[in-house]
Amino acid sequence: MIVATVVGARPQFIKAAAVSRVLRATPGARQVLIHTGQHYDESMSDVFFEELEIPRPDHNLGIGSASHGAQTGRMLEAVEAVLVTEEPDWVLVYGDTNSTLAGALAAAKLHIRVAHVEAGLRSLNRRMPEEVNRVLTDHASDLLLAPTTAALENLAREGIGGSNVALVGDVMYDVALYFGDKAESESKALERLGLRPKEYALATVHRAENTDDPVRLAAILGGLSALAQRLPVVFPVHPRTRHRLTSEPLGGTSGLRLIDPVGYLDMVMLEKNAALVATDSGGVQKEAFFHRVPCATLRDETEWVELVELGWNRLVPPRDAASVGATLVAALGARGREASPYGDGRAAEKIAALLGSAARQVQDEGVEVLEPGRAEHQRNDRLPSERSRLDGGDIEAAEG
Repeated sequence: MIVATVVGARPQFIKAAAVSRVLRATPGARQVLIHTGQHYDESMSDVFFEELEIPRPDHNLGIGSASHGAQTGRMLEAVEAVLVTEEPDWVLVYGDTNSTLAGALAAAKLHIRVAHVEAGLRSLNRRMPEEVNRVLTDHASDLLLAPTTAALENLAREGIGGSNVALVGDVMYDVALYFGDKAESESKALERLGLRPKEYALATVHRAENTDDPVRLAAILGGLSALAQRLPVVFPVHPRTRHRLTSEPLGGTSGLRLIDPVGYLDMVMLEKNAALVATDSGGVQKEAFFHRVPCATLRDETEWVELVELGWNRLVPPRDAASVGATLVAALGARGREASPYGDGRAAEKIAALLGSAARQVQDEGVEVLEPGRAEHQRNDRLPSERSRLDGGDIEAAEG
């Protein structure tokens, strides 16, 4: 079984670490790692491969930054070329980035099966590029790997269900458990920054809906500055955010400790020892919960609704600095109910087993049968390399 894994951004490196480790130990499985280059500098890419023990990519596409359409299109073309060469049994994609969508579309058009990790997440806000990516990816996928029961319910509402959907848990929880001790022993982030446990807050901001809207970004910065009057606020600055801070008059960042992005192990230590985490990152919301640190999400909605329901997370719509600051201060010391919504820490093992089981079934039967409500079709016997040589007219003729 050949699994082509498509990654491109920091959260995907973390998720892929767990599954990659299990696939490497699975007899008969071979992983082809494709890095699109969506995050390409050392602080957002290389350090994660080193710390999380991920093999170096087999293919580094070097796409880099661009508008959503241009970036996704370039990725689609480049990923397709790799898939034609490698001829995998599965294409495995993670989350909701442009790399996710490009990998899924390239595979679907070559009739290669797609498995989507973190399937079924919904913010119900189609203005978010991530929401469009995750919806389209789910509807192009053959195996939907849901992290939570809420994700299963979202898929069911869209008519996706049956044996091609599985509740596996959250692979980020796997990573948190596996690398927790390593972070404790190797990270010197607190010492390096002169921080004392539970005497600082941690903030991250990177989503386009915040960084590209001067009103929202100014409200976030003002709110964080208000929080900084109570305790230090450490702010690892994403490259997109740093560009906005240096190119637009957004007001002061009084009291904020702006630092460069940090690696996974340092981020774990900063998260678990913070008094509060303020973020617009889906992954950081969960990591705060793993360490039972209260979290304030700097958005109008979140995909991880169970954290709000449990009381560990609260939404902070960034409309004005005063309301953001007041909500952040009120969140200090908050505690939620105990629960285990993200599985048992064995999501990666379940994913590898499902991929292997489905691959054996298709190999034995020679026919791929999809669930009711989705098209049923005879498996295309052409290899990807043969299919790619058809021009547009031949493809239309071949498909009916």
